[in-house]
Amino acid sequence: MGFMSPWHWAIVVVVLVLLFGAKKLPDMARGLGQSLRIFKSEVKEMQKDDQPSASAAPAEPQRELPSADGERPGTSSNADAKKSA
Repeated sequence: MGFMSPWHWAIVVVVLVLLFGAKKLPDMARGLGQSLRIFKSEVKEMQKDDQPSASAAPAEPQRELPSADGERPGTSSNADAKKSA
């Protein structure tokens, strides 16, 4: 016997029909199918966006970041020493 034998599936179907009614089940299945189609198309779009295309323009060169010592251009410790003197 497997995890879900035919009797298990029959019981699940009967419980679903009793809980939701026979009229709502097709609508729920249709909505689930549409959601899965939308999800698949979005995943394909994300994969397509991740792949570099040959016709894309070259990216801009990156700007240099300021040094890690925290000094800004135009400021130095020598300028601070001259002010205090």
